Amino acid sequence: MDLTQGTLKEKVNRSKKTMMWFAMVSMGMVFAGLTSAYVVSKSRNDWLSDLVFPSAFIYSTMVVVVCSLFLHIAIRAIKKSNRALATGLLLGALVLAVVFIILQFEGFEDIIAQGYFFTGSESTVTTSFIYAIVITHLAHVVGGLLVLFTVIYNHFKQKYQPAQTLGLELGAMYWHFVDFLWVYLFFFLYFFR
Repeated sequence: MDLTQGTLKEKVNRSKKTMMWFAMVSMGMVFAGLTSAYVVSKSRNDWLSDLVFPSAFIYSTMVVVVCSLFLHIAIRAIKKSNRALATGLLLGALVLAVVFIILQFEGFEDIIAQGYFFTGSESTVTTSFIYAIVITHLAHVVGGLLVLFTVIYNHFKQKYQPAQTLGLELGAMYWHFVDFLWVYLFFFLYFFR
């Protein structure tokens, strides 16, 4: 497809999606650097091998996948003019995003309850890496919450129509990326201990 073809609106929409892809690639590079440093540091003598992975992280993974699914179905609902379904799905995605954050903090509490701390004299390089990776991801999730609030606000202002879903699609792209990123980080941290 020739990217120079189409109306001005089509070109602007393509450029917005391209910018979102650039943003996601740059965010991915941050996590590639963090996980690479984790891999290199794993060979240290003081690396923890007896840390029990928190079950809250497992549950949060399930929650985040369902959140992404809700957003995907919400776009389809808007395209089929089913505003009521889209409203329920968007509000459900928001609730799931908040549950995800709560579960992440429960995971931190579990690690601390095991006697492993993230900072200070009682911290280890392992827990510091887990903390850095998960907190960096949570910062992106908080950004995603702002995106969800904006998408929901625009939805209630009826800015999305069957032929106009760009804002919703961009918000969903971001959330799908953040969700995919957590699934990657979860499996990375779970299996690469």
